[in-house]
Amino acid sequence: MTVTVLDRTAWTRRRAAHEARIDQLVGAHLDRRRRGEAHPVADFLFTYYAFRPAQLRRWHPGAGVWLTGTDPGEWGRDYHAVRRGADEPDAVTVDTAGLLARRRETVEWIRRVLAGTARRPGHFGCFGLHEWAMVYRQPADQVRHDRWRLRMAPERIAEFVDSQRIRCSHFDAYRFFTPAARPLNLLSPTRQTQPDQEQPGCLHANMDLYKWSYRLSPLVPGELVADCFELARDIRDLDMRASPYDLRELGYPPVRIETAEGRAGYVAAQRAFADRAAVLRGRLLTAVAALIDKTVTDQTVTDQTVTDRPERTGRARTDRAELTGTER
Repeated sequence: MTVTVLDRTAWTRRRAAHEARIDQLVGAHLDRRRRGEAHPVADFLFTYYAFRPAQLRRWHPGAGVWLTGTDPGEWGRDYHAVRRGADEPDAVTVDTAGLLARRRETVEWIRRVLAGTARRPGHFGCFGLHEWAMVYRQPADQVRHDRWRLRMAPERIAEFVDSQRIRCSHFDAYRFFTPAARPLNLLSPTRQTQPDQEQPGCLHANMDLYKWSYRLSPLVPGELVADCFELARDIRDLDMRASPYDLRELGYPPVRIETAEGRAGYVAAQRAFADRAAVLRGRLLTAVAALIDKTVTDQTVTDQTVTDRPERTGRARTDRAELTGTER
């Protein structure tokens, strides 16, 4: 693994840029949280995904980056000091070997999911029906976002869902289907089959790039995690605009998938998100391959005096259950 060395000026600049970026991204959420206000769209990014705003804000350089002008105490238990030579200042870097010793199963699972998804063709005919299946024939007092009215009467929602072909491949969407809706799905995804069924057109598979990125942190750079968060945020907007909820009051005009025009708009947006996700998935796979396929002891240090190279293009437990969210 080739190592990049960042002096204090370079890494503090990158860290400050990352913190400012995250402050902008999560500021409205934190304001609402202080006021005790729930949000049916944005809260998902902080409830379903188990990564707190403070964790997202903390910048990490990623594996293979050595930081000078600092010490491990400034970075925490996942970092250690490295000696660079008699004439060079010592550096601090992520303890890649130690983290992999604890997290290898998680890292390899993530690689399986990402690689399997990347190999498959995208499916663009679901039209976001998973959100409709989550309220299908559901008693009014059990509808998840019951503070917000539905765009159709429950009977009309049921008629519309009954008229459609539901093909949801994403387990973490399917598991929230109502009991009445599950038999309507053409697939029966499970956690075990997830690496074999995820496909790159799926909104939720692409939102989950955020989950995989933060599960890999601090082994991947903070900029990559932020890029994945931004993608998840944008996809979530479409996900809920295409849902049966009426969220116009919050500034989310509906994508009416019950019409031909709405379905065409949904697919166009879905394809654009799939293109963005493919780039981020590739970056994550490259990072994971470097972690698994290379050994830290084979490092070749390439000193680079980096003064301003932000990567804006863009603590997990090994328990498999922690790879999933718990709410929608």
